[in-house]
Amino acid sequence: MPSQEENEQLLETLSREGVLINISVRYWRAAKKLTPEDLGLDQQAIASDLISLGHKKLLKKDALRPFSLIESRAHALIEANTFPFLGGLGHFLPNAKLEEVTARLDGLEQEFTEARDTFVSNYADVREEALREWGNVAASLEGDPERLLGTIHASFPRRDQVYDRFRFSTYLFQVVAPQQLSLELVTAGDQLAVSQARERAAARAAERIRAGAEGFITDCVASLRQQTAQLCDEMLKSMQSGTSGVHQRTLNRLVRFIDQFKSMNFTGDRQMEEQLDQVRREFLSRSAEEYRDDAFARERLQSGLQDLAKTATDLAHQDSRDLVGQFGKMGQRRFHLAA
Repeated sequence: MPSQEENEQLLETLSREGVLINISVRYWRAAKKLTPEDLGLDQQAIASDLISLGHKKLLKKDALRPFSLIESRAHALIEANTFPFLGGLGHFLPNAKLEEVTARLDGLEQEFTEARDTFVSNYADVREEALREWGNVAASLEGDPERLLGTIHASFPRRDQVYDRFRFSTYLFQVVAPQQLSLELVTAGDQLAVSQARERAAARAAERIRAGAEGFITDCVASLRQQTAQLCDEMLKSMQSGTSGVHQRTLNRLVRFIDQFKSMNFTGDRQMEEQLDQVRREFLSRSAEEYRDDAFARERLQSGLQDLAKTATDLAHQDSRDLVGQFGKMGQRRFHLAA
């Protein structure tokens, strides 16, 4: 169990090796929860293209598809290039990936902005078309069509309100433990009690963050090792199921993974990185066509992938406290070199 001093070293090094990143993609969902019974409608008579699972879809899905695609791409980008921090409190982005990820997020934000501006400029027409379609739906339903149309009409925001319902935001945070919480805006009579309570809260939070640093780093090491083993297994299955054996896209996938591993390896896992470098040297200098023409080389490739998968799996289950300790010392060495 690391001492408090060792935990502080880990946290300090962690703060230098990357940042926490969160994104928020907000857009008007054009839906409002409402049961058919609330409007006196028969569930079986509802058009499923407009109402499902108790939610009114004010617009057809295609109207907001650009925003849902951008949102999914943004979250996929974060998931692929970060590590979940302290149970999902944030996403840890290593410095080596910072420029690439933020640049790609900037591009997605630009796409989002252009899609928002287009949607807002066409909003009046989109709204009128949707209301006409709802009018046709209401006319074919039993119950109270006017009540339905009134509810639908009231659910559309005014054009001047739509713009603020769309926002793409990227937030970067430094990983630090709180030391003292501000007492601004607290009355003098309450300052002593509030100060003591806040100091206790800050101390507990700081201890949890420091103590969680070791587990986080250990999880990051294990995650990259497990991803290595999983990729090898997937490549082997692809090679064994395919009629022609080895495809170039399969080899290229391993090349990209090795590059990704290096950029995500902020913990300094040299053991796993050396294994991947050896695989690159021994097996990735040949093309897929060369492997297809050489049965012996194909067997060596499969054997090499099996060995790499086993090594990665074994390493993922090993005690990585030595690596965590080296990581903490790495920050000290860099600090002394910079000084």
